[in-house]
Amino acid sequence: MSNSSETKHFITNLDHAKTYGEIWQIVQETAEYAVGKRRNSMMLFLDDLPLQLGAYYPVGTNNIVLNRILVDAVEAAYTDKPTVNALIYNLLLHEYLHALGEMSETGVQQETVVVTKKSFGENHIATMLACKSPWILLKNLSIGTITASKRVMEIVPDFEKADKYIV
Repeated sequence: MSNSSETKHFITNLDHAKTYGEIWQIVQETAEYAVGKRRNSMMLFLDDLPLQLGAYYPVGTNNIVLNRILVDAVEAAYTDKPTVNALIYNLLLHEYLHALGEMSETGVQQETVVVTKKSFGENHIATMLACKSPWILLKNLSIGTITASKRVMEIVPDFEKADKYIV
């Protein structure tokens, strides 16, 4: 199902990614590898959203808004970087697939599974989250106790490296 050198490349890069931009590059590469689609010039915003919402793509824009509270909660609960990166990867991939034109939630969920299985294999945490749901990471957290005052939405600098300047 997957080319082992490609799979190793994707796993290594995702497990060791240190920034949203590095995870984003893997999202774009794996989507192109698995479904042959790519879109450039996306921007990422971090906002404090209800915990039931991981991220969203405002249709017709080049924006993805990621739930900062959710990412903070998972980072506090899980000390291993591959798990946190797999969560962020899944949330970004889901919204990226919307941005690539798939508007159906069911269609995006199915496509997310296809991309992760082909890119990471059956046993990687990114694939497990795609198959089961990223929300399984929250099952042992007391999410009712997570409170945060609303902060200003922020744009993630250097999210997508452009090959060319866009005017």
